[in-house]
Amino acid sequence: MLMTTNELASAGDLAAREAAALYRLMTWLSPAFPVGGFSYSSGIEWAVEAGDIVDTATLADWLDAMLGDGSGFCDATFLVHAYRAAEAGEDAVLREIAELAAAFVPSRERQLETTSQGRAFIDITRAAWDADGLDAMVAACSTPLVYPVAVGVVAAMHGVPLVPTLHAFLHALVSNWISAASRLVPLGQTDSQRVLVRLEAAVATTAHCALVATQDDLGSATFRADLASLRHETQYTRLFRS
Repeated sequence: MLMTTNELASAGDLAAREAAALYRLMTWLSPAFPVGGFSYSSGIEWAVEAGDIVDTATLADWLDAMLGDGSGFCDATFLVHAYRAAEAGEDAVLREIAELAAAFVPSRERQLETTSQGRAFIDITRAAWDADGLDAMVAACSTPLVYPVAVGVVAAMHGVPLVPTLHAFLHALVSNWISAASRLVPLGQTDSQRVLVRLEAAVATTAHCALVATQDDLGSATFRADLASLRHETQYTRLFRS
């Protein structure tokens, strides 16, 4: 719900606010939003070449691990904490979250991926979807905002509810991973949708865990995926930037 005060509102007003929030989320996290997500594979390209991902089953297993035990969970947690800090106007807390999120990225290419998308997301929303307080929140951070932090800050400044923001972010993240794999394995469109269906419960679980996680809960257990992002830096033939 979008209400931030105790004032009663008509059903029509609530519906309009919810529709506006949905419209923003569908726009910001659409593949058509120009943050360049299509050019990154998060190490999946190396995993395909190495033979770790060869079909829908191995892809689903790989992404399930990335979601629950790797960058998916970490990014979701950083989004949640950034959202709450921005919503509360806690500049110092947001600065610490932004710095920690940037430090958590395991490789140079992943750093390029998440900071480039974060910068593009902020620049585009400032230009087309600006909101009161957004500039101040961004300026409060002493480091470039990584993508999940940028999404959390923008959503909070627009009053878009946290839970749908988090679910939409994770859906977009998984969809981009699957899109990359569909071109690399390759997979057909129906097989890609089958993988997305298989990951529905994992996305919901990851979102729930992120909503209750503290910063002490942050951590990754997907060494093979981190290694993939490192090995991709020297991969001879590449379609993607990570």
